[in-house]
Amino acid sequence: MDQLDKFNRRYNFLSKLSAALFYSIAVAVALNFFWTPGHMYSSGITGFAQLINTVSERYLPFTLSTSIMYFVLNFPLFILAWLKIGHKFTFFTIVAVVLGSIMMHVIQPLHMDLDPVVCAIFGATINGVGTGFALKNGISTGGLDIIGIVIRQKTGISYGKFNIFINLIIIAAAGFMFGWTRALYSALTIFINGRVIDAVYTQHKKMQVMIVTQHPQHIIDGIQNRMHRGITILHDAEGAYSHIEKTVLITIIDRYDLYDIRQIVKKADPYAFMSVSEVEKVYGRFKEQEIV
Repeated sequence: MDQLDKFNRRYNFLSKLSAALFYSIAVAVALNFFWTPGHMYSSGITGFAQLINTVSERYLPFTLSTSIMYFVLNFPLFILAWLKIGHKFTFFTIVAVVLGSIMMHVIQPLHMDLDPVVCAIFGATINGVGTGFALKNGISTGGLDIIGIVIRQKTGISYGKFNIFINLIIIAAAGFMFGWTRALYSALTIFINGRVIDAVYTQHKKMQVMIVTQHPQHIIDGIQNRMHRGITILHDAEGAYSHIEKTVLITIIDRYDLYDIRQIVKKADPYAFMSVSEVEKVYGRFKEQEIV
């Protein structure tokens, strides 16, 4: 088991690094091949970095590159993540942001005469796939992700309104800088980017897990010790085929808990039956899983 645990830790570490590298290439390609030539902005910190780059080019005697500002704007958020979220989470966030900044500088823009709609769609799709893949592998891409996690952990509510407000500022800036047609394309970019991320990454969705087992206490102990989730216990269930008395356990988890709970159940009762379904809304007390 020790060797297996070491292998799993090493595999998870390499998976996160690979996801960070994939994201960095995706955001650099989206920025330098599509958004910059198309004169449109991304969402969040990347969009603000682009905005500062545009303002410095037009009104300052020096130019602040998007790649540098992307890192600078994320730096105070690294400190926030380190203090409020978790050290491992922050480490991989720093890796993703640093690689993203490097790739933005290394991967040079292509001077292509593309339709702005093409730039918006392809840029948003490529960045959305990269960001969603990173999030799906348990790493953050920095920026508003960190603020959103802290808000959600402290208040239990979504930071959607804050996110919309930030993106409205970016869209308005695009309108003033490049005209309102470009602002429309930036809005299209932000919308498509969000939809692609949602399609690839489903971590924040809630899932209902139902477990039918002959060894409920081992599973209950594993879930409560490792995940701190509430569990509803239904006694005296009976299998129609075997007529063996079993117990039904029902719990609500975050999407990213699913791997952990499968391992807990598999270890406690390899013959347990487990079904998982997506939950639209959760009312009552539901504690967000802490990220380390």
